[in-house]
Amino acid sequence: MASDRAPDRAHDVVLLGATGFTGGLTAEYLARHAPEGLRWAIAGRNAEKLARVRDRLARIEPRLADLPLLTADSADPASLADLAASTRVVVTTVGPYLTHGEPLVAACAEAGTDYLDLTGEPEFVDRMFTAHHEAAQRSGARIVHACGFDSVPHDLGAFFTVQQLAPVDGPLTLRGVVRGSGTVSGGTFHSAMTQFSRARQMRAASSERRALEKRLGQRPEGRSSRAVAGKPHKDPVTGYWLLPLPTIDPFIVARSGDALAAYGPEFRYSHYAGTKTLRYAAGGAVGVTALAAAAQVGPVRNLLLGRIKQGEGPDEARRERSWFTVDFVGESGGRTVRTRVSGGDPGYGETAAMLAESAMCLALDDNPPTSGSVTTAAAMGEHLLARLQAAGLRFEVLD
Repeated sequence: MASDRAPDRAHDVVLLGATGFTGGLTAEYLARHAPEGLRWAIAGRNAEKLARVRDRLARIEPRLADLPLLTADSADPASLADLAASTRVVVTTVGPYLTHGEPLVAACAEAGTDYLDLTGEPEFVDRMFTAHHEAAQRSGARIVHACGFDSVPHDLGAFFTVQQLAPVDGPLTLRGVVRGSGTVSGGTFHSAMTQFSRARQMRAASSERRALEKRLGQRPEGRSSRAVAGKPHKDPVTGYWLLPLPTIDPFIVARSGDALAAYGPEFRYSHYAGTKTLRYAAGGAVGVTALAAAAQVGPVRNLLLGRIKQGEGPDEARRERSWFTVDFVGESGGRTVRTRVSGGDPGYGETAAMLAESAMCLALDDNPPTSGSVTTAAAMGEHLLARLQAAGLRFEVLD
């Protein structure tokens, strides 16, 4: 059933950042999979580059020779206000979001326009909640962050796992274990290095968010949902050595647990990387520690950032060889269930599919009534799960 939110807008979906690498893959996914009636457009700073992207899309789907091109710049708030007013859903791949993202969030919150991004930056997400959640609630806008590999497989995988344990009427503990092969995108690397260098600011943003959530009564009465930092250990269920992952994903999953009563009265989530041997787990811990240390030294951080460019990515052959799995182990009321989410190239191909399907889900599906800053599971739940399964992501019960 199609959504009737903001039916008078010129477009259903506008993709900002289509001239970049991941944005281009997202545009190509829409070219191949968007239904004929979807009114969509691409946007960016450079009209000539946008026209070249449109030419590429028209080779995939000839009808797109007339795809609308919109000029907008993250440094020009007026252009972003016009963009937000023209569409029901804005999708942006322009990061790092802490640097470039807020003006578009503000424009969408004011205009009642749904907003989607690919951020994995906890500080950005917390600051956008503090600054714009209330305005988005008033206008009816849904602000949905982390709609790529951060954090769709983890958020929807947890959602799927909770369904297997339903009804949950007691404490529920869940852990997610990520494995994969693929190239980290330049944008992801830049975002991660920025996070590592801003630990103090991240803590401050998190504290401000919690204070506002308390004032607004965002925390559910009689229920609790938290991300729990685990310790390195060997998992008796999966058989993998586990290394805690310092990503945005556990925070997103815990917020879904806050929003959805199906997660039970006491929900705890831990997030790990999984390796088959202790040697690889130890190597991963050393690598993360080294990057975090390097991020604290300005010249070293800038040198690393200069070597890995944003907007670039691996060729199609490399992406075809990439894969990921996320295993979940849920325990509640004496029951244990193990599930798995799996797919192809996590950083690019599958991320483009997740973002595009999230946009179409918000634009076209009859989702639960939500507004403000919401997670993918809370905003789209069953509909997005069905879309991802139809798109080829696998959600399985292993035992």
